[in-house]
Amino acid sequence: MNDRDTVVGLAASGRTPYVVGGLKHAAAQGAVTVSVACNRDTVVSRYADIPIEIPTGPEVLTGSTRLKGGTAEKMVCNMLSTASMVRVGKVYGNLMVDVRASNEKLVDRARRIVVEATGTDADTAAEALRAADGHAKTAIVMLLARCTAEEAARRLNLAHGDTRTAVGHP
Repeated sequence: MNDRDTVVGLAASGRTPYVVGGLKHAAAQGAVTVSVACNRDTVVSRYADIPIEIPTGPEVLTGSTRLKGGTAEKMVCNMLSTASMVRVGKVYGNLMVDVRASNEKLVDRARRIVVEATGTDADTAAEALRAADGHAKTAIVMLLARCTAEEAARRLNLAHGDTRTAVGHP
């Protein structure tokens, strides 16, 4: 663990000792720390660079944090993972484009993604996917930048996997 890592500690109560310990350890290693709790002014928040507090109020069944608290924390995790996917270039617009078509279901999904991202027809998308070895991001860059699969892969590499940037590369 180092300063390129981010550690998220979840504690519905906001005071779970092992979550506090995990955040302390992560911070000592230089990682960015995030806490998620379902109360205000929590202990775990004091140990996080980015505290997220969602005051959900008492559970219908006392002690059953899988209800409101667990649901709220799951929603925050979904938001964090979605933002992470955007940040690391796995999306283009509102499409999850980092798909490698390795089975029939994914081949169909990748073809539909390429069609939507580029405005091309299904046959052209399928051909681009074949040339891109089933990799949707490469096929999208090929079609939008009007280049070969090799050039699209080079562009994606230079753009650190970001499709939008790769399309704009000369």
